[in-house]
Amino acid sequence: MHMQGTPETMQKEPHYDDVVAEVRRFLFDRAATATAAGVGEVWIDPGIGFGKTIGHNLALLRNLEALCEGEWPVLVGLSRKSFLGALTPEPNGRIPPAADRLEPSIAGAVWALTKGVAMVRVHDVRATVAAVRIVGDEVESS
Repeated sequence: MHMQGTPETMQKEPHYDDVVAEVRRFLFDRAATATAAGVGEVWIDPGIGFGKTIGHNLALLRNLEALCEGEWPVLVGLSRKSFLGALTPEPNGRIPPAADRLEPSIAGAVWALTKGVAMVRVHDVRATVAAVRIVGDEVESS
């Protein structure tokens, strides 16, 4: 998984010149090293929300194909992330708490699967599976 900084510092002014290229390079380098060392199963995760601004997260989601074109399967975990709450404020401007971010979490999971990721990490499995089934053919063809 990619993360800029440590859990204590990762959200203090994260900066990238090109978040997609930098995360891709980091993950492909680490995955290649693990593969060369004999690790039998390697997955990559762009680390949505870990040392990234809302703009960084959205750039990675818009460009998931750049990560999926490598030889390693991609995992994306964005369920209930704070940036989803910031993107979907309530009418009064309040950021919904994590438990109230179902719709954007499902939308993000379905989006990621249609872009070629192999697995999504979710909190609301039943609702996410139902949404994926509705989009089924598109997900299976990617």
